[in-house]
Amino acid sequence: MKSDIILEMKNISKSFGPVQALKNIDFKVRRGEIHGLVGENGAGKSTLMKILSGVYPHGEYSGEIIYNGEVQQFGTIKDSENAGIVIIYQELALIPEMSVHENIYLGHEIKKGITIDWNNTIVSAGDMLKKVKLDIDSSVKIKDLGVGVQQLVEIAKAFSKNVDLLILDEPTSALNEDDSENLLELLKELKKDGITSIIISHKLKEITSIADTVTVLRDGETVCSMHSKEKITEPDIIRNMVGREIDDVYPKRKKAEPKEVVFQVKNWTAYDPQKSREILTDINIEARAGEVVGIAGLMGAGRTEFAYSVFGNTKDYQLKGDVFVSGKNQNLKSPMAAMSAGLAYVSEDRKKEGLFLLQDIKNNITLTNLQEISQMGIVNQNEEVNIANDYKKKFNIRASGIDQTVGNLSGGNQQKVSISKWLFTRPKVLILDEPTRGIDVGAKFEIYSIINELVAQGMTIIIISSELPEVLGISDRIYVMSEGKITGELSAEEANSDNIMSLAII
Repeated sequence: MKSDIILEMKNISKSFGPVQALKNIDFKVRRGEIHGLVGENGAGKSTLMKILSGVYPHGEYSGEIIYNGEVQQFGTIKDSENAGIVIIYQELALIPEMSVHENIYLGHEIKKGITIDWNNTIVSAGDMLKKVKLDIDSSVKIKDLGVGVQQLVEIAKAFSKNVDLLILDEPTSALNEDDSENLLELLKELKKDGITSIIISHKLKEITSIADTVTVLRDGETVCSMHSKEKITEPDIIRNMVGREIDDVYPKRKKAEPKEVVFQVKNWTAYDPQKSREILTDINIEARAGEVVGIAGLMGAGRTEFAYSVFGNTKDYQLKGDVFVSGKNQNLKSPMAAMSAGLAYVSEDRKKEGLFLLQDIKNNITLTNLQEISQMGIVNQNEEVNIANDYKKKFNIRASGIDQTVGNLSGGNQQKVSISKWLFTRPKVLILDEPTRGIDVGAKFEIYSIINELVAQGMTIIIISSELPEVLGISDRIYVMSEGKITGELSAEEANSDNIMSLAII
């Protein structure tokens, strides 16, 4: 008879050089439950799951893994998968140019002799897709699917490996509300079929709605496990995550009187030659000094495309209309021209577009404005160190020092580096695209506090966010976009979830 406990990790410790990432962690998961694993960035969640999934093999950590009643010593990812444990990361591991069925069986192909049995592969892939309630042609390429569908393909791929324990690391971070809801409903259906799930997420509302048990990690240690029978609440989770009460996720800011218009876009239209269609139509937006302007809308509404188009048009759209900064009509044909005009853009994808992950904090912060600390092409290294240290201290970037590699920082600290990098250009207008995606509630509070401080100093900030509570919590005014058009403008007093959504689906 199988035990009620499918997984027990005992006294797990793991160090990276002098830094101890995990300290005697105990983690227990019941068979057939959905188990939430939460904690601030850097708490040790991903490290613990990488130990479980064989990324960090036996011998590189201390402690014991007991799975299905047996002590396990996984040496590779394949070892854990053979045992029925499959992890799906935030950055999906699918090959865009390959078909769905090729991706599902990549690495464990169905063969007839020494060749791939494509007929059996296609039939079996169809069976896997049915399990995740996905009705698509398996011959379609991954690149032609939306992110929500790609996430389900990853789960179908897990089924092809005979999964018993499914680990999902931030599975909804890049999904819109509908796709997120579909994924959570699927996890409930899989639970009925006996699949055990561990979900790592910073979206605490999702965790409280779906998890049977929630384990909280803090600073590499187990703080507590809470059970749904005892009613798990967001404030309880937050208190255990950060070790203190956070009464309001969105720190209060005294609303200033409207000042001069700093950023204005008139009759802005963008045509995308690659998609052979107009992606932005007659956009009119303005933002004032000391103001936070939110841009809301569903995924695909054109919000990020708008940011790309005004910040140097790196996507080579065909543009019409005017952009004014401090009353001057600007010709923003490159990011350098946009920076010279006083614009800065913090991309939604900090890992691919925002940061040089293999370089250190110092180099990342100063790279956008080296001319300020250079003479005759030579960088003043003392000044560079002082500036990097100033931003590290000002924004509480948690790192061993400014020489630490950015790729080794938590998501929240990476985002602080990304914001620091653009603030070093001394912008008049700061565009923040999904500024808190994939970071925990404590780091979010710090980012919002930075925003409050910047607008208090007179900066103009434009926030693009898929999270309605975030847009509502920090914006003075909100523009709503749908299918490349502005469908409404709301003051903070007028705005709520219902009227934003009604404008977003026009």
